[in-house]
Amino acid sequence: MPTLILVRHGRSTANTAGVLAGRTPGVALDERGAAQAAALPARLARIPLAVAVSSPLQRCRETLRPLLDARPGLRLETDERINECDYGDWSGRKLAELGDDPLMEVVQRHPSAAAFPGGESMREMQARAVAAVRDWNARVEEAHGAEAAYLMCSHGDIIKSMVADALGMHLDLFQRISVEPCSVTAIRYTRLRPYLVRLGDTGDFGSLAPRDGDAADAGGVSGSERDGAVGGGAGAA
Repeated sequence: MPTLILVRHGRSTANTAGVLAGRTPGVALDERGAAQAAALPARLARIPLAVAVSSPLQRCRETLRPLLDARPGLRLETDERINECDYGDWSGRKLAELGDDPLMEVVQRHPSAAAFPGGESMREMQARAVAAVRDWNARVEEAHGAEAAYLMCSHGDIIKSMVADALGMHLDLFQRISVEPCSVTAIRYTRLRPYLVRLGDTGDFGSLAPRDGDAADAGGVSGSERDGAVGGGAGAA
């Protein structure tokens, strides 16, 4: 079966503002995100891609634009099933303020039980995303063969849920996974099992540098007890 190249969109204006964008329209890449997207064609230059599949949101389409410009023959498809999680009433709110909501502890510790008011549950999010992967695996293999590779550009929580599925992890453990903006994750699917061959690869280890223990990250969580950033976080500065 094919190899799936997962790309999280580049850093967005919402990431740097500490806002949970969700499906709010008009959220674009910031200056760093645009530079990350511009570097993507060179990073993937040696990988022949059968098709590129994108979330419908602007920040994903902007991330793929330089790659599509560099590969005029690469077909782009949009799939609603890899859209951002529907955070409902949480969309557009500051992550720092959401940290005080009792639901945040459920999102962090028991995400399989978390459902966003006016939105979807995290179980529903994972189910639709994994269904999209299974469908595209079959379509790509039928059209291009079992050794083909294809790309999906999506969002932090969506990609983390796909990785959890590939590793056979319960959704309640998916907050242990981290994927930075414009990171590349690769999953090679076989008849018997998937293999995670890259995870959150940015080629930049800046995020591993020590941080000020008193400074809060983009999710509003400080010091050594950072929780999983809902939506995926802003990545290294």
